[in-house]
This record gives sequence, C-alpha cells and structure tokens, in this order.
Amino acid sequence: MSPHELAQYMLDQDHFSQWMGIRLIEVREKYCRIEMPVKQEMINGLRTVHGGITFSLADSALAFSSNNTNDASVALHCAMNFTKAVKMGDTLTAESILISDTRKTGVYDISIRNQNDILVASFRGTVYKIDKKVTDL
Repeated sequence: MSPHELAQYMLDQDHFSQWMGIRLIEVREKYCRIEMPVKQEMINGLRTVHGGITFSLADSALAFSSNNTNDASVALHCAMNFTKAVKMGDTLTAESILISDTRKTGVYDISIRNQNDILVASFRGTVYKIDKKVTDL
C-alpha cells in the first residue's frame, strides 16, 4: 500500500478522528497534512475550542505520518504549545514533519494552523516503533 492508502486504512478504523471530521489532505512517506472543521461540540466553557481537541488533531497527524510506511508506531511522548485561541467556525490544518528517525524512535514536529494560515499550536511528538505492521494489528 502507498503511504496515502495506509493513512486512509487507519482513518477508516479511527472512529474518533472520523467524529472530529478529519480529512487527509496530503500524505507521503512519514509526512501528512490533515484538516478538521471546528464543531459546536468542541467548544469549551470559555467559548473557545477545548485544548484536548487541538491536541487530538495533532495526535492524529502524528499517527497518520508515523505509521504510513506500514511500520507500526505508538506515541511515547508528546508536548504542545497553544499560541492562539481557536473559535467556532475555524478550520484547522495539521502538518506533520519528521525531524529525527532512528531504528526504534521517530520525532515529528506538527504545526496547527487556522484557515487564515495563523499558527494556533505547535506540537512535538516522539513515537516508538513496535516491530509490527499496521495492517497486521
């Protein structure tokens, strides 16, 4: 399977990412760009998007980029900085770029931007390669 086909295979089984409305925009080996519209159910008590939603979008980008070669990886450590509030009606794009790759780990930088190309969060995720194939899980 191609990297895009593997990411689509994962998305087809990922009901949480489907609920979030995530769409695959661009996928290539160890890279992805995904998009998500903000829904009313994602708004917190301060009328902004719950931080867990933004984190989840980045986590999904990490999954689709780090697993799209069919070598299964799981998150080992993730950290996020929120730089601008996300509001109802926004559309978010997450771009995941591999910055370090070893035999057992990978490190990805993920930027989250709104429809105006304004950075709303940055995320760094480290994955651990579990010596299994995505399609065998």
